[in-house]
Amino acid sequence: MIFTSFEFIAFFLIVLIGYYLIFPNLRWIWLLAASFYFYTKASPQFLPYILASVAVIYASSRMIGYLDSRKASYFQKNELTKDEKKAYNKHCTRNKKIFCAAGIILNVGMLAFTKYFNFVGESVSAITGGTFTALDIIVPLGISFYTFQSTGYLIDVYRGMYEPQKNPMKYALFILFFPQIMQGPIGRYNDLAPQLFEPCKFDYARLKSGLVRMLWGFFKKMVIADRAALLVNTVFDNWKPYSGAVIWTAVFLYAVQLYADFSGGIDISRGVSQLFGIDLAENFRRPYFSRNISEYWHRWHITLGAWLREYLFYPIAMSKLFQKFGRSLKKHFGMKISKVLPVSIASLITFIVVGIWHGAYWRYVGFGLWNGLIIMVSTLLEDKYAVWKKTLHIRDTNKLFILFQMFRTFLIVLVGYYFDIAPGFTAALKMMWLSITDFHISELADPAIFDALGVSSASLILVAIAVFALLVCSIVQECSGRTLREMICSKGFWAEAGVFLLLFWVVAIFGVYGPGTNPAEFVYMQF
Repeated sequence: MIFTSFEFIAFFLIVLIGYYLIFPNLRWIWLLAASFYFYTKASPQFLPYILASVAVIYASSRMIGYLDSRKASYFQKNELTKDEKKAYNKHCTRNKKIFCAAGIILNVGMLAFTKYFNFVGESVSAITGGTFTALDIIVPLGISFYTFQSTGYLIDVYRGMYEPQKNPMKYALFILFFPQIMQGPIGRYNDLAPQLFEPCKFDYARLKSGLVRMLWGFFKKMVIADRAALLVNTVFDNWKPYSGAVIWTAVFLYAVQLYADFSGGIDISRGVSQLFGIDLAENFRRPYFSRNISEYWHRWHITLGAWLREYLFYPIAMSKLFQKFGRSLKKHFGMKISKVLPVSIASLITFIVVGIWHGAYWRYVGFGLWNGLIIMVSTLLEDKYAVWKKTLHIRDTNKLFILFQMFRTFLIVLVGYYFDIAPGFTAALKMMWLSITDFHISELADPAIFDALGVSSASLILVAIAVFALLVCSIVQECSGRTLREMICSKGFWAEAGVFLLLFWVVAIFGVYGPGTNPAEFVYMQF
């Protein structure tokens, strides 16, 4: 049951109407039941995995909470010396670490086994020359998202950021909430949970804003992404017969498809949630306007980036091992290298994890390495770069220079996308080579090429118009600092109604759906 199906629309409307008809204190139970149904509808065989994750993290967090409360009670009831308090505190901390580590290992272990067991086995066999029989393992939908969300919750409880949730059903809702279960955004418990459990009054302004956001998501997914996917899939399912110009065009369209697909899905998720009075975290902020690759990753999949910084990058960079490494570098290479290199290596490790998170293939490792190395080199050369700009009298506020930086960053992102969509690591490198050595732009002037790729000229023109409209809207938002919904709402009822009807009819007329079509799954559902 994907968001763009009629089945989902019917399901969503039933859940929404029921939500506001039942008693307010029962609404969270209604959402939990709906979320169970939604996930089970995808496939009942996926349910044991997510229930096991819920059980493991709930039990681990409750044990950590129990140890904290027992320590507080013990200190209150007994008069202890400073050394006795220190010893007891150390004992409790050690036990908390055990439960936290056990919860993380079991939870992440399910993710690692389902997604990476065959990958590791095949890689080891290729290196050692042995034989490996791959297991027929089912990868549950959304496992990367709910594993990261639940693991972050457990770490936060261990750090004492908030009390563990005592009601297992309420904790289950935090993990299973149906608008975000398949592709995020990755929620923080202290931000999301209070909204899930507190009854929300019907709000007409929320209704308007949520519906417009949903329609905007449908527009991006059904009008842009699903049409662009036709050419992208045709080329990369069998890329060898095509020239570099066609491959490069497919990579460019993939950049369009991926952004429209993922951000469109998030818009639908956030719009649906908004109608229940729940604000999910922002996950995109016009990433293709980024001036460097670091900024791009702060704008793209924001909640994943925040999770990785909080729970992976900072723990690595601030670890005793890396601090010791930094002190050693300071003795031999000076202050600058001792500060920059450990952070750069921690960043590289983080991006390798980002690549592996996307999938169990070496091409995704290449994707992570490419982004990590670019950021690492940029950090190491930051001082040199500043000198070059000063020598050439280039100001950061210069508009032409800003456009150059955006264009340069977009090209770097496109190179990374070769790894993302190629059938393998070696294939990605060969496709890059063809894009340079066999690029004849005149080939693209012949409409027959696109007809052979299964995409009509009319469909490409429609995608171009839709992308141009998306670009204009993005530029307006980037320059004004306001969302389009805020601007539209400030214009009054007729402006709101006009935009709503325009989006509705554009999606209804030009969207890819209906009899004879096979609605494309959202790209990030596979992660």
